[in-house]
Amino acid sequence: MRKEAYLVRPLSKGAVQCRTCEHFCALKPGETGICGVHRNIGGTLYLVVYGEAIAVHVDPIEKKPLFHFLPRAGALSIGTYGCNFRCPFCQNWQMSQERDFDDTRAYLGQRATPEVLVDTCLREHIPIIAYTYNEPTVFFEYTYDTAKLAHEHGIKNVYVSNGFMSREAIDMLAPYLDGINVDLKAFTPEFYREQCGGRLEPVKRNIAYIAQETDIWIEITTLLIPGLNDSAAELRAMAEWLASVDRDMPWHVTAFHPDYKMHDRPRTGPRSLSRAYEAGKEAGLRYVYVGNVPDADRESTYCPECGQRLISRQWYYVEELWRERGVCPRCGTAIAGVWE
Repeated sequence: MRKEAYLVRPLSKGAVQCRTCEHFCALKPGETGICGVHRNIGGTLYLVVYGEAIAVHVDPIEKKPLFHFLPRAGALSIGTYGCNFRCPFCQNWQMSQERDFDDTRAYLGQRATPEVLVDTCLREHIPIIAYTYNEPTVFFEYTYDTAKLAHEHGIKNVYVSNGFMSREAIDMLAPYLDGINVDLKAFTPEFYREQCGGRLEPVKRNIAYIAQETDIWIEITTLLIPGLNDSAAELRAMAEWLASVDRDMPWHVTAFHPDYKMHDRPRTGPRSLSRAYEAGKEAGLRYVYVGNVPDADRESTYCPECGQRLISRQWYYVEELWRERGVCPRCGTAIAGVWE
């Protein structure tokens, strides 16, 4: 299905500029954006995967990962083709990096309109819709329509994103988006340019804007790739910057495994994970988590004031240990997050 793009600027001779992400692609008729799914057709910009979901699953919200957002809740999780990055370590590359298709072929995914998704949540009592697997910004019109409809029915919406969306996209979606996990992939411009085909500064700017200027709950994930983004200096700089934005913003440091085009790097070792965890704590971040490896102690949530364990996690087994969500039972400290 096609849907006319929402964030677009007309140019001359039928060309248009897509305003959805920070690439701001200028496209002549017949051209497709870097994302692969916004296309200029006869002078009009369209999303060509609208309502076509390659993946639809019910996942635990902890898988996103969002640890301070309705623990143990299920999230109807959807993704399409396309991405505005080119990460060689992508773990969902079959979806995100697909480019050799056109919207005239019979199958772009299962037909899952916003109405179908919301009806499914209402029928199955699923409290969250997650836009994930590939970059949700690239199927913005689909996510926006779904989130707006879901919001009308009391269903929460979350993004799992690389954070490279435009400010216009954030502002348009913000009234209907309840949570987001942003991948802060590294802390050097070179990594973003060489590994992702993107830029670091817009991601930093968007993280700060979301955390400080919107009501969207935000958590951060960094995949530690040996030799590329896991030096002590880079982790320290990243942690200190995150703490300067918001000390209550959870930071997930997760283990890399070889995938897609990146098979020349080993799996992340425990030393790198420990170094990142300690860097976050030393910088003053209140909530730091280790992921993609079994580590029940550093997957769990503790009160930042008295150290009381509040939520115990081991992979996707989650046990809440408090009497009242969001409040430490020992010292009464309020724990940042979305608990109801």
